[in-house]
Amino acid sequence: MTEFTPAPIPDGRKVIEGNTYMGDGKGGWQPVETIKAQHRLEDEVVRKIISYGLPLSEQVSRFKEHTFDDIGGFEALLAQEYDAKIGGRKGNKTLMTVDGLYMIKVAVSDRIDFGPEMQVAKDLFDECLNEWSADARAELRGLVTDAFSTDKEGKINRALIFLLLRRESDDPRWKRGQDAIRDAMRVVGSKTYVRCYQRTAHDAPWEAITIDLAKA
Repeated sequence: MTEFTPAPIPDGRKVIEGNTYMGDGKGGWQPVETIKAQHRLEDEVVRKIISYGLPLSEQVSRFKEHTFDDIGGFEALLAQEYDAKIGGRKGNKTLMTVDGLYMIKVAVSDRIDFGPEMQVAKDLFDECLNEWSADARAELRGLVTDAFSTDKEGKINRALIFLLLRRESDDPRWKRGQDAIRDAMRVVGSKTYVRCYQRTAHDAPWEAITIDLAKA
């Protein structure tokens, strides 16, 4: 068993003139005896889980910070002692143990946004589909419609946009539409991911070491 000390969090109770109250979520206080037993039990369960979740979150943050520090130190040592470096131009790199059983991958992913040229692209695609009429398959129409539809945050579906770029057509308007999408792309930032892997033998498949709670 791994020793793990939970964080102290308040119990949500308050004693007023000798009587115990619990916060009601609206800024007020309710006598504890008026709150249903299952709600009090639920309160205890949530507080217990959160008390373990808070230090775990801090530990993961420290792990990430130390990981980047260690990799950065290793790269600095390579540059100083051996006049060498690892990784590609964008910063992607792979580090591995000598026995080939443990591996760390560092991946740099660009964050892409789209400019006003997207409206030009949509108009060109619509022109093609309207002229092709019956010759345009329903799934192609659906792809164009879904690709340019925005979600609640006003973001378009990037996956479908890139799928649209791979669809070929001899119509010059279709090609201009694809060019308009490419012109609309703007790299607005990047994010670096670290992923850890292990395997039981040199010819065994790699298994990700899960740190993401949603995938654990």
